[in-house]
Amino acid sequence: MEPDLDAATLKAWAHLVDSGPFSSLCWGERMAFDNPESLTLLGAMAAWTGRVQLVTTVLIPQLHDPVMLAKALATADMLSGGRLTVGLGVGGRHEDYRAAGADPATQTMREMAERVAVMRRVWSGEKVTESTLPVGPPPVQAGGPKLLVGTMGPKTTRHAAGWADGLAGTTLDLDAGKQSELFDVAREAWQQAGKMAPHLATSFWFAIGDGDEPRAQVHRHLQRYMNWIPAEIVDAMAPTTGWAGTAEQLHAVLKRFADIGTDEVHLIPTSSDIDQVRQVADVVRDFD
Repeated sequence: MEPDLDAATLKAWAHLVDSGPFSSLCWGERMAFDNPESLTLLGAMAAWTGRVQLVTTVLIPQLHDPVMLAKALATADMLSGGRLTVGLGVGGRHEDYRAAGADPATQTMREMAERVAVMRRVWSGEKVTESTLPVGPPPVQAGGPKLLVGTMGPKTTRHAAGWADGLAGTTLDLDAGKQSELFDVAREAWQQAGKMAPHLATSFWFAIGDGDEPRAQVHRHLQRYMNWIPAEIVDAMAPTTGWAGTAEQLHAVLKRFADIGTDEVHLIPTSSDIDQVRQVADVVRDFD
């Protein structure tokens, strides 16, 4: 989501993340913004990496035809050798719906679940139209890639238990206690649905370094990314949103989340400076 990206920058990031010790390479979706288109980027990442899991955090199904989206994701699963995990969410911006020609009235969990059901049918090889052959290619992962729900609250978590394999959450204030409560809701909801324990992931914005610059970096990023929110509200949020600090402080934060049973933390960069990735890699190695 940083400005002025080019192929060389994206490829360098992909190669560095793929070289370890990271478990996943993630990116999200926006329409009325200058980020790369998510599905095109997915194809590039499948080609530029060979080890790391590729995770969409998150795609918005209501911005796509569900059959076309299922075909695109099955293709990406094939190209990546089964390394795809799909995070899905309803999104938070009507402008993105309008830019894609989608109806903002479909911005509901029910609508998303209905589109997931269509995609599951495609991935199972079922014919969804009167075609000679079903829509392919078949995904490498039987039944399709693992699906995560983008969520910050218990209602969304419970609603998704019927179709999702886990959470792709976000924490603004890094409150591990509140995150633990949400994880407990997920564990209970998945158990009641008769499913295996959910994959529990959360995410937060980060900037690593010394002094005041990391917090200023997060602030600049939020001002740009959260451009649909009045600037004075973003400015009020910025001092306590996301994480900024030293490597030692990041290690302590990740340890807190590990202690509550978090399977993955998706770190959201607030700079295109690849040295940020290198510094985080040195921290993450302790959690292998």
